[in-house]
Amino acid sequence: MSSLIEQFVTLWVVIDPIGTIPVFIAVTAALSSGDRRKAAFQAALVSAGILMFFLVFGQLLIDALDIGLNSFQVAGGVVLFLFALTMIFGESKPDSDTKLSESEVSDKPNPAIFPLAVPSIASPGAMLAIVMLTDNNRFSIQEQVVTAGVMLAVVGIACVLMLFADPIIRLIGHSGSAIVSRVMGMILASVAVNAVLSAMLDIIQTGTL
Repeated sequence: MSSLIEQFVTLWVVIDPIGTIPVFIAVTAALSSGDRRKAAFQAALVSAGILMFFLVFGQLLIDALDIGLNSFQVAGGVVLFLFALTMIFGESKPDSDTKLSESEVSDKPNPAIFPLAVPSIASPGAMLAIVMLTDNNRFSIQEQVVTAGVMLAVVGIACVLMLFADPIIRLIGHSGSAIVSRVMGMILASVAVNAVLSAMLDIIQTGTL
């Protein structure tokens, strides 16, 4: 149960469904209510497909490149930690992604793909996290299926939140969304440090990268 909770928290943090709400509102402001619902579903489907691709083939890519598990875990932990730092000290996800979408939305006919599906929902941190959580050397097929279910659940929650974006943003405001994003950044930083320390301990004990 604790492992399941850890997976949910990790994927919740890197996908950041709450932080996606202001992005969704910004890039779909000119759309009708029906088109906004369509964009929410499409963004969820595309991002889920991208993350499923990394879940299934991410390990194959690692093996093809002959990268050791511990080396990948250390690198992944460092990247996730840097990603967490941008959430804590840099511009919040709503601020940074909204600025990007506002400057490029006229050139992007389908905002559901960019920036909603990528990089808002299926962020680089999410892609990396899903590979780490489904490593073939540490997790059985059954465990990976459970992780896939957790990932789809988080993406589904993001879709529901996008469908109810207007009342939610009125309730918590942009400042509230930024605060939540920074708290999630602290949690992700802790998870990243734990991953690095665990891999380093395994390297010391086994002598293998």
